[in-house]
Amino acid sequence: MSGATSDILLDRMMSLHPKVIDLTLDRMWRILAALGHPERDMPPVIHIAGTNGKGSTQAMIRAGLEGAGKIVHAYTSPHLARFHERIRLAGDLIEEDALSAILDECLVANGPDPITYFEITTAAALLAFARTPADYTLLEVGLGGRLDATNVIDAPRLTVITPVDMDHQQFLGETLAEIAAEKAGIIKRGVPCIVGRQQDDALEVIEDRAARLGAPILAHGQHWHVWEERGRLVFQDETGLLDLPLPALPGAHQIENAGIALAALRALGMDEGACEAAMRTVTWPARMQRLRHGPLVHAAQQAELWLDGGHNPHAGRAVAAHLATLPDRPTYLICGMLNTKDPAGYLEHFKGQVAELQAVPIPDATATLSAEETAAAAREAGLTAVEAASVEDALAAITGETPEARILICGSLYLAGNVLKENG
Repeated sequence: MSGATSDILLDRMMSLHPKVIDLTLDRMWRILAALGHPERDMPPVIHIAGTNGKGSTQAMIRAGLEGAGKIVHAYTSPHLARFHERIRLAGDLIEEDALSAILDECLVANGPDPITYFEITTAAALLAFARTPADYTLLEVGLGGRLDATNVIDAPRLTVITPVDMDHQQFLGETLAEIAAEKAGIIKRGVPCIVGRQQDDALEVIEDRAARLGAPILAHGQHWHVWEERGRLVFQDETGLLDLPLPALPGAHQIENAGIALAALRALGMDEGACEAAMRTVTWPARMQRLRHGPLVHAAQQAELWLDGGHNPHAGRAVAAHLATLPDRPTYLICGMLNTKDPAGYLEHFKGQVAELQAVPIPDATATLSAEETAAAAREAGLTAVEAASVEDALAAITGETPEARILICGSLYLAGNVLKENG
C-alpha cells in the first residue's frame, strides 16, 4: 500500500458522521460486535482519564513498564504530526501498511452506518491491540470518560484519574462535580483506581462512585505523596519511600504527574528500577519541549524556542509557573487556540510575565480562533497582544525586535502538531 493510503481512509472516516463529537457508546458496541469484540481479547488495560496530565502520565507509566522489560501497547489522542502516533503497538508506532489494513477492515465492518471519526479509529486501535501480543495496554480517554469510545473494557487491570478541571463544558457539564462524574465513569467494579490531586468537589464525586462499585482508591494526599526535595523526586506510599531523579519532562506540574505514574506502577507490582526508568527515560513531545533543531530554530537564530500544547486554565497556570523558574530573559508568546477553549482563562496566568503575545490562527483547523479573537482574549487577560498571519511571521517580528528573546509557542495541541510538522 502507498504511504498515503491511511490518509485517504482517515479522510473517508471523517465523513461518516455529521458531528465530530457525539457522546454515546451505542455505535462503539455495534462496530466492536461486527469486529468480533476485540476489546475482550486485549492485554491487561490501564485506563486513564482526567483533564490535565493524561498524556504525560501515560508516557511515564509506559517508560516504567518498558524499563521493567514489559511489552506495552499505548493509545493516545490527538496526534501531533501523524495519525500513527495514536497507536503504539508493542512499543513501536503502528506501521503504515498495518494501519491502512486495519482502517480498511473497520470501514468494511461498519458499512454505511454513522460513526464518528474517533469511534471508528478507536475501534481500529483496539483491533490492532487484540491481535498483537503484549503485557499491558495503556488506553487514554479522548473526552470525558463515561461515554468515551475507550470506555468499553469491562475489567481493566487499573484505572487512573489525573487532575480534573473545567474543560469541554459544552459536552461534560457546567460544574466541576458534573465533569468529575463523567471522568469517574471509567471506574469499574472492584478495579483499583489511582487518583491524582483533586479539588474537593471532584474528589467527593470520584470517591462516591468508587465506593458504590467497591473499587479501591489510591488517592494523592491520602494513600501516596510526592514532592521535590534537593533536586530529587521523593514518593511515599504504604509500601515505603522512593528517592528518584526528577522526571525528564520539565515543569513543576510534572512532579504530580510523576506521582500518579509511580502510584500506578507500584499498584502493578513494579520495582524501584521500573520507577526510576519512568523518570529517566520518559519522552513526550509538545509538553514544554525545547526546540533545538529545524527550520524554525534556524530562523530564530539566538532566540530560545519552546513548544507546549496545553490549552486550558490549569495548563496555563502550570506553564506560566515553569516559565517563572527559567533564567531571566525577555519572554514572548506565539499563541493560537480553538474556539472550544477559554483563551482568557488560559492566558491570565501569564500576566506580568511576558513582554508581548503574537496571536496566530491554527492552520487547517476549522475550529481555530482568528488571530484577532485570540489577541482580544489576551488583552482581556491583561497582556499586550498583536496579530500575526502565521507562526513564521510572528517569529520574525519577535526576533527582529528582541533577538535574544525566549519564545513559547502555545495554546493548542493542533498548533503544536503543525509546528512539529513544519519544523521537520
